[in-house]
Amino acid sequence: MTIATTEHFLNRELSLLAFNERVLAQAEDPAMPLLERLKFICIVSSNLDEFFEVRVAGLKERIALSSISVGPDGLSATQTFRAAVPRVHALVEKQYATLNQSILPQLAEQGIRFLRRNHWNTEQTEWIRAYFFRELMPVLTPIGLDPAHPFPRVLNKSLNFAVELSGRDAFGRNSGAAVVQAPRSLPRVIRMPEAIAGCEYGFVFLSSILHAHVDELFSGMTVQGCYQFRVTRNSDLFVDEEETKNLREALQGELPHRHFGNAVRLEVADNCSPKMAEFLLSQFSLDADDLYQVNGLVNLVRLMQIPDQVDRPDLKFAPFMPGLPNGLAKEGAMFAAIRKSDILLHHPFQSFQPVIDFIREAADDPKVLAIRQTVYRTGTDSMLMEALIAAAQSGKEVTVVVELMARFDEEANINWAAKLEDAGAHVVYGVVAHKTHAKMALVVRREDGKLRRYAHLGTGNYHARTARLYTDFGLLTCNDDVCADVNDIFTQLTGLGKASRLKHLWQSPFTLHSQVLAAIKRETTLAQSGQPAAIIAKMNSLVEPDVVNALYEASQAGVKISLIIRGVCVLKPGIAGLSENIRVRSVIGRFLEHTRIFYFRDGGAERVYLSSADWMDRNFFRRIEACFPVLEPRLKKRVITEGLKPYLKDNTQAWDMDMHGDYRRKQPRRAKPYNAQAMLLETLAKSAG
Repeated sequence: MTIATTEHFLNRELSLLAFNERVLAQAEDPAMPLLERLKFICIVSSNLDEFFEVRVAGLKERIALSSISVGPDGLSATQTFRAAVPRVHALVEKQYATLNQSILPQLAEQGIRFLRRNHWNTEQTEWIRAYFFRELMPVLTPIGLDPAHPFPRVLNKSLNFAVELSGRDAFGRNSGAAVVQAPRSLPRVIRMPEAIAGCEYGFVFLSSILHAHVDELFSGMTVQGCYQFRVTRNSDLFVDEEETKNLREALQGELPHRHFGNAVRLEVADNCSPKMAEFLLSQFSLDADDLYQVNGLVNLVRLMQIPDQVDRPDLKFAPFMPGLPNGLAKEGAMFAAIRKSDILLHHPFQSFQPVIDFIREAADDPKVLAIRQTVYRTGTDSMLMEALIAAAQSGKEVTVVVELMARFDEEANINWAAKLEDAGAHVVYGVVAHKTHAKMALVVRREDGKLRRYAHLGTGNYHARTARLYTDFGLLTCNDDVCADVNDIFTQLTGLGKASRLKHLWQSPFTLHSQVLAAIKRETTLAQSGQPAAIIAKMNSLVEPDVVNALYEASQAGVKISLIIRGVCVLKPGIAGLSENIRVRSVIGRFLEHTRIFYFRDGGAERVYLSSADWMDRNFFRRIEACFPVLEPRLKKRVITEGLKPYLKDNTQAWDMDMHGDYRRKQPRRAKPYNAQAMLLETLAKSAG
């Protein structure tokens, strides 16, 4: 048997960059609706922001500590950083080239124009000048740099302008430089009246307006140059959970510091002078590798608002109405429907509304005594949270496990925790050093003199908006054993005591890792005995080394393994004598693939599990996760035919990985084009037309 070595593992950070290269390919695809291509450009920018805030920040911390530790791929933090830098620079260059050379010109042909300073006519110039004095001038604070005015604190990812000056001000000072910070309250893209723009949709960038009138801020001096810049900072929060008595208060105190963590990237306009670029790098203690000079806005994420402002359905994905499973058309009958049979919801093709109805009906139902729910990401405006608040106010026992450390959602979760407590709900924050990532809700209802439990388990968050953008499965059940398992996990989270033995659910950090390894081993043993054996797994990321090694061993035994991994995958498929029976593919399309499905043939029994967890170290060992079986044969078949087979068949949005870790996009060629997401929309959803 071949033993996997470091050469058989891909680097996690480089794999993440490869994912973003696949996302960028969506923006390059001429078959994609034009405004959707613009969105994919923005998504790449958003992803890269997080890549720097978290992954690069972590690498830099390890480099600063002179860490000699290496990952399964054998690369140190320094080696990983050096390998990532040129790849990020190439990705960013390609991103801006796609925007400037393809998407913006095509938008202009459709009457959607971004008006640049050197193309403004007299009427546009006058309108913009009036806008500057009316909207911008009153809220701008120019800061001249001198001993009395040191370089200002620059917020993470905020828009700023570095200004080169000559001459002396009213006090005789001549520092030669100033900084202007754009208030966050100001829009970054402003729509111009159609009659003045000369097209149906004319937009002007805030940066262009300020550039044109920056001299108004420095009366009597000469502006030699004005350059937009943006700094990205380490956004990890440090809270010593073991020493903290009140996690919410500690986190509230730490959140403001996220805006001023150590700088990890500097973005500047490509016209920025070398002198100013060097000056800015020195201010943020950054090196030349950390400088990204871009041909356009330094924050392309701001363009995400444009499609919502443009009423051009022909340039967007066709709208749809999520469908409903049979038996759920009647309102106010959730509990009766669940008693009849388990209900499987496949989002976004099927509606998230039944989940909201489940909690709402529980809140309104006098027979319901208690509701328990986990909250990881739910958004600032949540009907589910409002329903839980109403339930608590009506006197029901409401317990909510709020994960305060959900990255970038901490503030929203803190606010909901406070509102829930004010309403009389029991709010707990999970377990020290373990994020509560499981998606679970439990309702206790009195029926015929007895108590019956109902549960919802999901692969995605309790977030109505992302439920229209992410693919996920949710299961509503009143199976006694499954509900008892869910109840036991809630008891662990809210109380104290040893973990109980669960009947059906696999749970991190206790049994999920060992059960996944055992299931892979079972297929390996079956293959070794000459029986057919197969594993299909769909998830966001595959990183954990023990699982990768187990899959390599299974492949060598003859197990047929298909992995549908949207993002990071450190396993290399197709290596002779090691992984020739493993196929890895990534599907990138209209919706973010978020479903976690684990299929094991198991001698024909076909065990199918849905989970909140990817196969990553953090999910196995540092989080509370739930992995649950689909027990009803009818629903198990649905998961296989909706969640797995279409993605293995897709030949338009799928990318197959080769033995070197490189991805190639599938092409229909002689076969009929097959798009998994489009097929699921067609079969499960309804046309909005």
